[in-house]
Amino acid sequence: MASNTSKTARASVRAGQGTGGALSVLGEYKYLIPLANGRFAYVRNLTNGKTAHLRTDSDAFVEEIRILSAAGHGSKIRTELNSLHSTNPEHGWDTTEKRLVDAGVFEG
Repeated sequence: MASNTSKTARASVRAGQGTGGALSVLGEYKYLIPLANGRFAYVRNLTNGKTAHLRTDSDAFVEEIRILSAAGHGSKIRTELNSLHSTNPEHGWDTTEKRLVDAGVFEG
């Protein structure tokens, strides 16, 4: 059976399999894998084990982050967004975070 998953997505999943199925850096799971200078990202949903390739300015991205936030991962995702912005301020991660905040994603 052919797979519709990209080579990069499969590689990211394989890389995470050794750490319990999720990408991990120094013991911390990564929810966002940035692509194309922040225009796209893989969003790792640890609640269902799936990785979605989404445009960061799409409604689908907002909803995926909303699901993770509702499951209690919101503060870690905000920390990741801030870290991504610190590392690459030209990629617009601050704008992405503002869009998520404006959509009420991180509210209790």
